[in-house]
Amino acid sequence: MTLVAGIDSSTQSCKVVVVDAATGTLVRSGRASHPSGTEVDPEAWWSALTEAIAQTGGLDDVSAISVGGQQHGMVLLDATGHVIRPALLWNDTRSAAAAEDLRVEFPDLAERTGSVPVASFTSTKLRWLRDNEPNNAARVAAVCLPHDWLTWRLRGFGVDNPQLDELTTDRSDASGTGYFNSVTNSYDRAVFAAVLGRDRDTSEVLLPRIVAPGESVGTVAGSPVAVACGAGDNAAAALGLGARTGDVVVSIGTSGTVFAVADTQVPDPSGTVAGFADASGHFLPLVATLNAARVLDSTATLLALAHDQLGALALHSAPGADGLVLQPYFEGERTPNLPDATATLFGMTLASTTRESLARAAIEGMLCGLADGLDALLAQGVSATRILLIGGAAHNSAVSTIASQVFSVPVLVPEPAEYVALGAAAQAAWVLAGARPDWNIAATAEPASDFQPIIRQQYARYSTAARTKNAGHLPEQMTRITTK
Repeated sequence: MTLVAGIDSSTQSCKVVVVDAATGTLVRSGRASHPSGTEVDPEAWWSALTEAIAQTGGLDDVSAISVGGQQHGMVLLDATGHVIRPALLWNDTRSAAAAEDLRVEFPDLAERTGSVPVASFTSTKLRWLRDNEPNNAARVAAVCLPHDWLTWRLRGFGVDNPQLDELTTDRSDASGTGYFNSVTNSYDRAVFAAVLGRDRDTSEVLLPRIVAPGESVGTVAGSPVAVACGAGDNAAAALGLGARTGDVVVSIGTSGTVFAVADTQVPDPSGTVAGFADASGHFLPLVATLNAARVLDSTATLLALAHDQLGALALHSAPGADGLVLQPYFEGERTPNLPDATATLFGMTLASTTRESLARAAIEGMLCGLADGLDALLAQGVSATRILLIGGAAHNSAVSTIASQVFSVPVLVPEPAEYVALGAAAQAAWVLAGARPDWNIAATAEPASDFQPIIRQQYARYSTAARTKNAGHLPEQMTRITTK
């Protein structure tokens, strides 16, 4: 049996899986936590990675390895290979004003880079650095992403061997920087110069070399273990799921993401759809929502129920929840862009205001927000033949059942797995075999398609009213609920 390893270096933790290269079957795994916060010393990631690898029993019997990582994080290196300052992570929003400035300066960014920048993007963080920490900005000799830096370190580079020209990345992660064109597979140096500062020569600042899918970047230091190119987390998850053109992944985590494998990129000037690249040579248009599993957390707490009890209760209410509609903007919302919004409960009558209807309205509202994301993808020409529903909440039977009523295409719930790490392992297997692996992913649920238009119709009916209310005008017959 040939073994390969995949790494998922996420915001919260580092997970390592060792699998059979031929089948993807899990052999062993390890995990170590990351510090909390929105800025982190990358050395903490390295410590967690070495700990997680040790938990798996090491790499002595592993033939190849790859790193999947959280996207957008800004890792800055000086000429000696030292990290200049703690990395700003994707969820650090201090660069929101910088994002707006870049949108004004470059109105054609969607065409140039596939996406309109938001505060999570690396480009906005570099602009913030330029404006707020000019001394640090002046020291920058290389800019890379979390997975790039970990790959570099695995290969034996760092302060003791600071070969910055050995930094590598892949197009999936580079496509989230805000200064990379995934159609031409090249950096937009004009944008990069603008974000870091035109008053200095940024042409000498090194950016990681783009590595093609299936290509090895070298070996783990002191061993023959091949190192694959790695990927951004969403692209790695799509690869781990075996997603192909026509597959749409709906991920229900703390926040929600809807992304699809597409053959072409259609830039969205509105910024709703991020035009990322995938890890197989295609594209990965993506929509993010802020409100996902936490909608169920809040409602379950309100009703004093466990999550499985909430689901069971919801199924005692009919599709449409007797007219009760929850617009679930508990944390504001990114899609649509309503950062100051609060959640709103519509359609309260004596008949609809029941525990059962509220439980169903919570699940329907969460899924309708994600379905709006799917609509945005479809409007960009993305094809959808099935939904792959992942994340912890996806395994609540009520969520998958109601998803089959909200989405008009078939829904499949793959078995629980560390899909980002599994996707990285698939990259490692690709390096060995010379072809993308075709691993079988088992399903835990495949509910019969039961599309119920009333759910989306009710939700859409209140969308305009909700947006008006959140702009400061409260229509009649509306009750607002908020976690604040």
